Amino acid sequence: MRNTHRAAVAAIALLLAPIASSAATYKVDKSHTNVAFKVRHLFTNVAGRFDSFEGAINFDPADFSSAKVTGTIDSASINTANEKRDAHLKNADFFDVENHPKITFESTKIDAIDKAKKTAKLHGNLTMHGITKPIVLDVAYLGTGKDPWGNTRGGFTATTTINRKDFDINWNETLDSGGLLIGEEVDVEINVEGFIPQ
Repeated sequence: MRNTHRAAVAAIALLLAPIASSAATYKVDKSHTNVAFKVRHLFTNVAGRFDSFEGAINFDPADFSSAKVTGTIDSASINTANEKRDAHLKNADFFDVENHPKITFESTKIDAIDKAKKTAKLHGNLTMHGITKPIVLDVAYLGTGKDPWGNTRGGFTATTTINRKDFDINWNETLDSGGLLIGEEVDVEINVEGFIPQ
């Protein structure tokens, strides 16, 4: 009886082992990742990005619901390909990088999982300009595999739209026509390639 019990426990352990070990933490590869945004200026969209950031994704391809994501952006690394505009974005009218040097994100849950399409909604807390608000990102898992040097890598995308006024970034100018110079909604797109550190 005792041997039968031991055998059953061993069998269960073997079945569970692959599940438990399939989750891994992927470190964001900065050279193959971009954090981009766009916002309306007059009649068109102006695009920009952040050049300095880091993050980690704990992820199991077999169980999206267990995913955990953290990220940090250096707000002073904002880049819209215009030095004068970037200097304005860094001052107190916008990001106030001297007093709020970091933008952070920490996930809280993941739902609306579609395993066939490999998509889900990732909920979390975004802290920007000293204010923390919940946001939801539409995320997609692009796959996992080995690179030519034997390192395990994974690909992910995330998109969302936030209102900058929710984070007390309110600066604007009124046009002669009565409209506003800059839009309030900001579209965010993040393309991530992560790797499992050796």
